[in-house]
Order: sequence, then C-alpha cells, then structure tokens
Amino acid sequence: MRHDARMHRFFVSFLACFFCVAISTSASAADCGWEWCACKGDIARRLLEGPSGATGNDPKYAPDREIDVAHVKLELDPDFEKRSLRGVSRLLFSPIAKPILQLRLDAIDLAIGKVTSSQEIEDWESGKNHLTITFVDELGAGEDAWVEIEYEAFPEQGWYYRTAAMGYPDGDDHFFTQGEPQRHSHWFPGYDYPNERFTSEVICRVPEGMTVLSNGRLVSEKTDAGVSTFHWSQEKEHVNYLISVVGGYFDQLEGKYGDLDLAFYTPPSEFAEAGNSFEDTAKILPFFEKEIGHAYPWAKYYNVCVTDFIAGGMENTSVTTLTTRTLFSKASENIRSSHRLDAHEIAHQWFGDLLTCKDWSHLWLNEGFATYYTHLYEEEKNGRDAMLYGLFRDAEGILGNSDTKPIVWRGYADPMEQFDYRAYPKGSWVLHMLRSQLGPDLYRECIHTYLERNRNQVVVTADLAEVFEEKTGQSWDRFFDQWVYHGGTPKLKVAYTWDQVRKQAKVRLDQTQKVGDDVMLFHLDVPVRFILDNGESVTASAELRQKAEDFYFSLPSKPKIVRLDPDFTLLAKMEFQPANPLLFAQLENSGDMIGRLLATRQLGGRKDVASLDKLQVVLQKDPFYGVRIEAAKALAKTHTPEALERLLASREQEDARVRQEVIRAIAKFYRPDARDALSGVAIEEKNPEIVKEAVRALGKFQEEEVKNAILAALARESYRHAIAASAVRAIRSQADPSYLEPLRNHLEAHEAAFDTRDFGNALDTLAYLARDLELEEKEEVRKYIAGFVTSPKDMLRPLAIGALGTLGDSRANALLSTFSDSSDRESAESKAAVAAIRKLNGDKKQADEVKDLRKEVSELQKLLGELKGKVETIEKKEKAETKKE
Repeated sequence: MRHDARMHRFFVSFLACFFCVAISTSASAADCGWEWCACKGDIARRLLEGPSGATGNDPKYAPDREIDVAHVKLELDPDFEKRSLRGVSRLLFSPIAKPILQLRLDAIDLAIGKVTSSQEIEDWESGKNHLTITFVDELGAGEDAWVEIEYEAFPEQGWYYRTAAMGYPDGDDHFFTQGEPQRHSHWFPGYDYPNERFTSEVICRVPEGMTVLSNGRLVSEKTDAGVSTFHWSQEKEHVNYLISVVGGYFDQLEGKYGDLDLAFYTPPSEFAEAGNSFEDTAKILPFFEKEIGHAYPWAKYYNVCVTDFIAGGMENTSVTTLTTRTLFSKASENIRSSHRLDAHEIAHQWFGDLLTCKDWSHLWLNEGFATYYTHLYEEEKNGRDAMLYGLFRDAEGILGNSDTKPIVWRGYADPMEQFDYRAYPKGSWVLHMLRSQLGPDLYRECIHTYLERNRNQVVVTADLAEVFEEKTGQSWDRFFDQWVYHGGTPKLKVAYTWDQVRKQAKVRLDQTQKVGDDVMLFHLDVPVRFILDNGESVTASAELRQKAEDFYFSLPSKPKIVRLDPDFTLLAKMEFQPANPLLFAQLENSGDMIGRLLATRQLGGRKDVASLDKLQVVLQKDPFYGVRIEAAKALAKTHTPEALERLLASREQEDARVRQEVIRAIAKFYRPDARDALSGVAIEEKNPEIVKEAVRALGKFQEEEVKNAILAALARESYRHAIAASAVRAIRSQADPSYLEPLRNHLEAHEAAFDTRDFGNALDTLAYLARDLELEEKEEVRKYIAGFVTSPKDMLRPLAIGALGTLGDSRANALLSTFSDSSDRESAESKAAVAAIRKLNGDKKQADEVKDLRKEVSELQKLLGELKGKVETIEKKEKAETKKE
C-alpha cells in the first residue's frame, strides 16, 4: 500500500479518536468499553464519508509467508530532544517451503545504516516502505538464519513522544508505541502483519530516573553513568502489532493476583486519580479464568496510561496501554468508571493475544470477544440487568445503522475500516445469540475448546464455527452466513390481535429489511411470551422462515402482557406498538427490565396525562437506573410544559447517572424554569460531570445572568479542566463576540490545564466568535491561532489549522497553503489545511474550484478568440487602405 494512502487513513482515524473519546467521556457509565478501544479504528469514517454498502475495493487477504520468524530482538535508544530513536533490529528466521535469495522486510521511512546477517549479503536496498536484502546464495527451506539491521527513525506513526518541550506538563516526559494495525514498521524493520507469531525481547536505554515497560518479564534493570537500561523478554509467541515499548517518568500502583504481578502506571501529574481506575483488575482476572476455562497466559499484567494516546486502549501482550482520559475523580460518583475498558483489554489477553485473527477481515474474533466478555463481567459485577442494558445500548447503535457490510469483509481499502461497530458490538451480539441458544454451560465448553485448540495460533471464523458444529452436532452454516458473512440485520414489523372467541393470540411478523446480495432474508426463531392476569406465563417460538408469516397461539385467557424476545436474545429491530393497557402492565413487571425499558420508550411523545404520570413514576421509582434514564429521555421527547414539570420534580436522584440524564432532559427545553434549574445546577451541584451538562446547556439562553454563570464556570477548577471545557462549548452557542477577550485571556493563562482536544476546540470557538468581525479586528485572533499551527503537539496542529478556516480571514490563505501544498498531501495538517481553504473560499470543494477555474479559462479563451478576430479584421482593413494609397 502506498505511504500517502496510509497517511490518509491515519488522519481519518485520528479524527475518529477525537469522536470516540468525546462519546465515551460524555456518555454514562453504562458504556461497555468498546468505544474506547475502538478509537484505534475508524468509527468516524461514517461521519466523514457517509454510509457505505458491502461493495468495496479488491478483496484483501493475508500476505504469503515466505519465512517463519522465530524471534525479534530490539535494542533501542530514544532521543527525547529530537523525538527520534536509534535502533538495532535482529530477526531469527527460516524459509518455510522453498529457498529464498531475497528477504523483504516492512520498513517505512527508516534510515538504514548497516545490515549484517548469518548469510553472506550481496546487496541491500532501502525503499520508502521496504528493506530488501539480497543474499549471495539461496537460503534453504527450514534453514535457520538471522539478519541484524542498524537504523535511525523519526517516526510520524507507531512511536510517539510527549514532552515538556512539546507543551506537556513538566516531569511527565514519556514515549509510547502503538502497533495496530500495521504501524510498527514506522520505527523498526520486521514482518508487520498478524499472520506471523514469534517471541520477542526489548532492550531500551533511557535517562536515569525513567522507567521502560514492555512485553513479558523483566530480565534485568541497571543504571550506569546516568543511563538506565531495561531488558524485557516475551517468551511466548505473539504477533508483531502487540509489541509495546513505553518509557519515561511514571508513578505506579502495584498489586497481586495470586503469583501474578499487577501494576498500574500513570504520568506523575495524573497519579492522584490512578487508584480509581485500577480497583477492578484483580477481580476481572479470576472471573475470566473461570469463564474462559484457561489460566491467564502471560508473565504479568500491567496497565500504563499515556497522554494524548492515539487510541482508547491497546491490548499489548501483558502490558496494556490506556489513554489518560480513562482516569477520573471520585467526585464524578458512579458516572465514570474504568472497569469496562479494563475488562475489555484484559479479555484481549486471551482473545486477540493468545490467539489472533489471521487477517483484518476476521477482526471480530479479537474485538467481538473482548466486547462480549466485558458484558459478562458487567453481569458478574452489577447483575444481569446491567449486562442486558449494555447489550441494549449496543443493539441501538447496530440497528440504527444503514450500512450493509458484513462482519467478515475483505473490501476494505485500509485495515482501519474494519475497526467499527461490526467487529465490536455486532461481533459481541453474535456471541450473545450463540450463548443464548446453547445455554451458558455448553457455550462455555465450545469456547474453551476453541481457545485450547487454537492457542498460540492465528484464527479465522471457520475455526470457531467448526468447534460449535463439533460440540453441538448442529449445522451452523446458516447462522454464520446470515450474521457474519452477510451484512445488515432483520427488521420486523409486528402486529398483534386477540380473538376472544377462539382464545387465540395472533402475531404477524413481517421482515422489512431490504434483501439483496448483501443482506439475506433471515431465518429466525422469535420467542414470544404471554403473561396472563393470574401471573401465569406462556412462552412459545415463532419460527419465521418467510418474508411475512402469521403465528397463532392458543391461551387460557387474554394476556395482559405480550413480549417478543423477552429474554433479549435476538439482534433485530422490532416495530411493535402495543396499546396503553399492555404497556402499562409491562411497566409493572418487576422481573422484566428490558420490557419496562421498551414500554417507557414507547410512552415517550405521548401527551396524555396517564402516560405522563406513568413516566414520572418510573423516573422516580423504577428499581433499575437504566429504566429511569429512559424515562427522563421519554419526557424530553414529549417536550410539553407538563413533561418539563415532571422532570423538574424529579431532580433529586440518588443515582448520579439518572441525575445527569434528568439535567440533559431539562436542557432540551427553552423555558425560563428550565434556565433557572440549569443555572442552579451549575452553581450548586458538586458532581463535575453533571455541572458540565448544565453549563453546556446554558449556552442557548441569552440573559446577562447566564453570561455571568458561563464565565464563572470558565474560571471554575475541575479535574482535567472539564467544566471550563464545557463553558467553552456554551460560549460557542452564545455566538457573542463580547466573550472574545475573557476567553482569549483564559486560554493564555490556562493552556496547560486543558487537554489537547479541548484546547483545540477552544481555539475553534475563539475563531467562531470572531468570524463576523472586520478584518482588522480579526488580526489578533488570527495571529494567536496561527501560533499553534506548528505546535509540537501532533494532535493540536490540525485543530489550529481548522480554526483558521473557521475564522474566515482570507489573510490566512498563504499560511494554510504552506500545508496544503506540502509534499505530504495526505498528512493530517495538509488535509486540515485543504478543508480550511475550502471554508475561506465559500465552502466550495476543490473539484468545484477547478470547474470554476476551467470555466473562467474557457471564457477567457473565447474572449481572446473574439479579440484576435477583431485585430485581424483591423489589420486587413489597414493593409487594404495602404494598398489603395
């Protein structure tokens, strides 16, 4: 793949990280952790490029393996000042099936200094993406050999620095690596694809006082002449992208699970909150060992938080890298938690690390498992309703997506496209449906067999299906075909009637999804449960095999509740609108949380007093917090003064997650009593997560007292300056240039307090406030923002460039052109500059600008032709007159 294409995908995934973390930090604690992990993927692609179907590029497959890599040894000397490194990479390998004369390694923009080998080398050549080594004689199949490469790297991907010289806190200097999907070849030469497993070791030298973490066990640590050398050895095979090297100044918490060493590292400035995110690790490990049936497979388990991590979490073998944004203060109560991200990455130590997908089309075997086992731990920690609520939220995102790509899809242009909802929540739901059909015990036996049979290997979906067929005796071809190898999901229109004479319930199911090459007509067994007045429950199955079918169920009496898929075991969108009596009865069913949640949702938007009263009761008294959250959302959807009255009466909520949702619901109203309530919360509430919601919502109100409240929030201290960041968003909503001076002053005084994303957002807000000023009045704002376009913070530069586009000052064109016209047209900065220039030119796309230019040239050519004709006519007349004389 061309380097510039990789840079394009990196830019898009960089935006995806911002999008993903924004969701994770603003959503409630019901988030399942996959959103954070998926930051290393391409979730935002749908926002940037729109939905796509299953058609794509040429199918992508794993590359051929000419050699078997046995061991990789890296000796590394990072240079914090130059943000570079010198390294020596040594590979032990042997040809697999036939002799080789050349060895080609992945190596992107590496300055190769020297290459040596156990085999005599005729020549070596370093290109932009590869290092090719030619031997004098062929190396025979199965013959052991080694190569050693000395090199220098100034990596833009794969290896990242965070230093005080770049604007990060003093004393926090550190670096980290991020290999998935194929970024490690930016900082060491090797085989950079997951269909090859090998052992590895890392020797890294850093200034005394720093720590280096890597995979496996610590062989040695020594300090000499102000330099500390750490030697780590990973003695069990893993794939290339799982190699990790993190070094710098860190503080640590230590723990134990049996004989297994546990640790949690953060930069010193973040350490005060470290314990909040580390408290579940020693509980998750034994649960997974029991559930999976296989002991934790590695030498240790460490977590290390790094600043401005380009992902949310990364499951490197035995040493997970996490974003510092997962850290939180106790003041957030139960709104924030790291246990889902922790569980997700721990699950990967089996699914993704001990066994790894052979190629990126089968990524769900890594991410779907990690996502589902996070839900299983949620059940262990907080009960079955909490697990089902997580699955419900995941299902919402899946079923609301119009994309028709299958889970196993080879049409991607770049592996990043695979890291989306298909691999994560949809893959998780596939496992949930399997477990629901088989029962926990038989499912557990299948997964245990799958893991034992394939551990220390790479896997494809067929390996999993084979075990299910073997252990159950059933054919699972259709199941995997419709859920994994085809895209889309079933959409069912449901109609229910009761025949009092025959004592029969009729349920009609109609599949309304568009069926075609990408999406099948599903074969579904839809559970239907009827609950009678006496409490008796009758459960049957509607075996749907056609596009539409009628099903008849004889019952002793008319049911008071009709529930489809009552145990929540089927991934399907159901359009079913029972009458109010059925919904009201459903709300009273204490043993059916999903039923109460669905009934609550359906009452949203209904303006009758009975529905409003029911929603208020649910909001104040339902035993499960998730149902109370849905009641707040339902009242906001109704959006009447009476609905707001009930929300205002329900602000006193013991559970902070519900209290936060009530404030979000109130924020949807533009009324004086809503404004007053939000102002009160902004001043009196102690939980910063809830204060953020109130402050942000105040932005739509224009009263002077609101402005004072927003400015007070801007000055309010909070962990990670989160309340101030919300005040910036409120200021943007105000669109009042009078905020320019206080905002600019605050940014200058507190730049270091903001995280990079929030500071970049603040620069864009500053530009937005100044966009309608006269050119001369924009001068200072333009100069201030321009000072960040060359920031050493790689995440800040494109945000500052984008802010210049928002400002709308044409004098920034020349500066922006230096980025848009750079040799690296696919860099994040170049892409941001192109978008900014487009804004300055009236939001015309480049293609439109080219069309306009061609039109102007065509008109000029026409005009020149006309002028030429006139000149020729004049010349002819002059010649005729001359002859006449």
